[in-house]
Amino acid sequence: MSTDLSAPHVFDVNQENFESDVVQGSLSTPILIDFWATWCEPCKTLGPMLEKLAAQYQGAFRLAKIDVDQNGELAGMFGIRSIPTVVLLKNGEIADGFSGALTEGQLREFLDKHIEAPSAQEPAAEEETAEESPAAAIRRLQSALAAEPERSDLKLDLAEALLDEGRPADMKPLLESLPADIAEDARVLRLRAALEFSQELTASPDDAALAQQIADDEQDWAARDQLALRHFFGGQAETALQSWLLILQHARDWNDGQARQRLLKAFSLLQDLDLVGRYRRRMASLLF
Repeated sequence: MSTDLSAPHVFDVNQENFESDVVQGSLSTPILIDFWATWCEPCKTLGPMLEKLAAQYQGAFRLAKIDVDQNGELAGMFGIRSIPTVVLLKNGEIADGFSGALTEGQLREFLDKHIEAPSAQEPAAEEETAEESPAAAIRRLQSALAAEPERSDLKLDLAEALLDEGRPADMKPLLESLPADIAEDARVLRLRAALEFSQELTASPDDAALAQQIADDEQDWAARDQLALRHFFGGQAETALQSWLLILQHARDWNDGQARQRLLKAFSLLQDLDLVGRYRRRMASLLF
């Protein structure tokens, strides 16, 4: 995956130009660093989306591409343990970052927290991305995967769409069919963790039954925990976090500290960095 030399806001980085083009460059323009490798399947999905956004943002940020196989020292400097990993530099300092391949909508959300996008972005494309529901994404990806059944990036995109639709159990055959060489990829690990997290719901009562149990006994922590799981995988992540914090506040040691374990697992799965940051602080205020 070589950099398109016709793209003015995308450039390759090595040890020689890192200080001048990345560190010094970030003093005037935010630099988004994409750590990638030729063998990395998720990189083949994320890289082109980043390059597309760099063009659409018209110089509001520059995209620096670092091949970790060719620049191990730079990867080590940032403590890169999995790829793809993306790091945002502003004013010579790390401002934010993430690991794994996000959707285009998630990338825009990440960028818009730190970078003012130009008014003349391809609005039609942005609207199309924003309007696609998880169900529509599932249909589109299932069709694409039927045509190219060996593409790991499509399997991962479909697994994430199923997770967004509240169908984590349906991810299992997709994850089991992935090649061994990407088993430790951050995106794969996140989806496997979500699958493991969700499997406790198979024998759980429905929402109404759990809500009735809580109404009958406000200290039925098991029911609160199970309902929080259902909320988490039903698109109500913040409601779930609130429930686990409530358990932590009133019954910290319940079930060997399960509420704390639930929160930590949820933090590792959520892509909303602001939400995670707020609830990490609230959890810390209860524990320390």
